[in-house]
Amino acid sequence: MNIALIAHDKKKDDLIRFVLAYQPIFEQHSLFATGTTGTRITTETGLPVHRFRSGPLGGDQEIGAYIANDKMDLVLFFRDPLTAQPHEPDVSALIRLCDVYCVPLATNMGSAEVLVKGLERGDIEWRSIINESE
Repeated sequence: MNIALIAHDKKKDDLIRFVLAYQPIFEQHSLFATGTTGTRITTETGLPVHRFRSGPLGGDQEIGAYIANDKMDLVLFFRDPLTAQPHEPDVSALIRLCDVYCVPLATNMGSAEVLVKGLERGDIEWRSIINESE
């Protein structure tokens, strides 16, 4: 599956710890991330990551395009709800696209854990079933 990993600046350390904790699961999938987040994941975990631009420079929109074109299966977006983001409209658009295209989305570590454990069990394979019937 294609998994997008995104984190606001104050949440990047949390995302890195999360990826390290579940590295055996992430190793089995294709990872995508916005700019600095992708660099840090690769540097600190050794996992290959396709990097898009930084979020404020269009990376969120690039991931949104993947979602709209049925090329993204899961999004983990560790958001910082306590800091204003200059690209908040892009963030809102990305979340909206996940809802429109039924792409599972976690915006914090608690919900991300549920999705990743579900991914490990095969609970998210319904997307491939839908794609096969089209």
